[in-house]
Amino acid sequence: MSGVESEEERNARIDGEKSFSTDVLKLVTGTTLAQVMVVLASPVLTRMYTPEAFGLLAVFTAITKILSVVSCLRYEFSIMLPDREEEAANLLGLCLVVVTAVSVLTVPLIWIGERPFLALLNAESLAGYIWFIPPFIFLTGVFLALNYWNSRSRHYGRLSMARMVSSLGITGAQVGAGAAGMATSGSLIGANVFGTAVATLILGWQIARDDLALLRREISWRGMKAGMIRYKKFPLYESWSGLLNVASWQLPSFLLAAYFSTTVVGFYSLGFRLIQMPMDLIGGAIQQVFFQRASDAQKHGSLSVLTEGVFGVLLKIGLFPMLLLSLMGEDLFILVFGNAWGEAGFYTQLLSVWALIWFITSPLSTIYMIQEKQGFGLKVNIANFVTRLLALMAGGMLGSARIAIFLFAVSGIAVYGYLCLQLLSFSGVPLRRTARIVLSNVALFVPAGVLILMLKFWGISPLIQMIVAGACALIYYLYTLKTDPQIKELLAGFS
Repeated sequence: MSGVESEEERNARIDGEKSFSTDVLKLVTGTTLAQVMVVLASPVLTRMYTPEAFGLLAVFTAITKILSVVSCLRYEFSIMLPDREEEAANLLGLCLVVVTAVSVLTVPLIWIGERPFLALLNAESLAGYIWFIPPFIFLTGVFLALNYWNSRSRHYGRLSMARMVSSLGITGAQVGAGAAGMATSGSLIGANVFGTAVATLILGWQIARDDLALLRREISWRGMKAGMIRYKKFPLYESWSGLLNVASWQLPSFLLAAYFSTTVVGFYSLGFRLIQMPMDLIGGAIQQVFFQRASDAQKHGSLSVLTEGVFGVLLKIGLFPMLLLSLMGEDLFILVFGNAWGEAGFYTQLLSVWALIWFITSPLSTIYMIQEKQGFGLKVNIANFVTRLLALMAGGMLGSARIAIFLFAVSGIAVYGYLCLQLLSFSGVPLRRTARIVLSNVALFVPAGVLILMLKFWGISPLIQMIVAGACALIYYLYTLKTDPQIKELLAGFS
């Protein structure tokens, strides 16, 4: 980056940041209400459903997420890259053909391997619901393809609506089934399928309404074949990379069930879900917009400026709550969800620092795809999978779920920390600049962290600790909004 930024360059940068912020806001606002409802419903759901029911849902989700990630053979990412609409439309068509084939192929796999696989995972109770997998894979794959088509055309309002409907449908169905006396793992699973189906239908209807004529005109077998060959790195490299990445995320659900019980999986899944939910709400929206912006920035030589700005914003958003959670997760869960869920809160304390690094790194991970360095991504995901597998197996052999989750978190910190630094390096952000941003934000947390530790040492009630922590977080965010010029410039786009 040059040492002096001209007025013209500064104005162009601010305009880009405002546009970036506006698009992020469209995604965030549409799902915020739904996510708030999920958070508010969680104390109700934890009193309706047992940890074992949540554990069986987590195992089902793990299976479907692993299969869903290759449902389009990762061609969905290629939709963002072509300059011509004709080529992008054919890639969308290719994704729809591939996901149909993959969904059909899951049927014989389930027929042959259902019983031995579920017995291995101590999850035989899923036997009645495993046939939800083929339609769920199809719906998820179609949603992924339509999702990236919308991102390419910057119709973020559609995505916002679809995500909101999905969250509302899932939560409403789960609460409704529990209230009707059907608080089983089957109700949790069926609600997930229902919410995904409704969201996919709504997104599909919106695209058909606006883009059907274009898609009918442009999509052809020849065009799909050309796209399949042109972007063959996605199935050859990114499919394996994505498969390993998602499999590594789902390893705790499989191995904690195999070594311990689905109840332990239930504790882990609730803790992880409540860490992931708000982080994914913001981080997922930023990733969606960043992918499109970074594709353009790579062509125009401004990727380092965009990446540094997004890195700083992600750190400012995520650092304070995650470090607070690392100090008081167990007390928070007991207070909100009841004594039965204290173990889930302790798990969140172990996972919180890793979750922060993941939150920052995940939106930036599209950089290596934009630069077509899929081989690097594959190597990182192999390392991620292997280290997580060894961590969980070590904890399992030691007979301690806590040790397993702690080692899992340590492996995530190491791999995602390395990945984050490499992504920043790829985009041209100097290491010394990265260190300065991190240290300045950690310094802002130190007074609040010391205060919380003192309250815990003095035996002050958890409720008072929560109130103090909330006040500290409010002061931090107000201070950041008032004093940080980068946040001010980004939020200027919200008006």
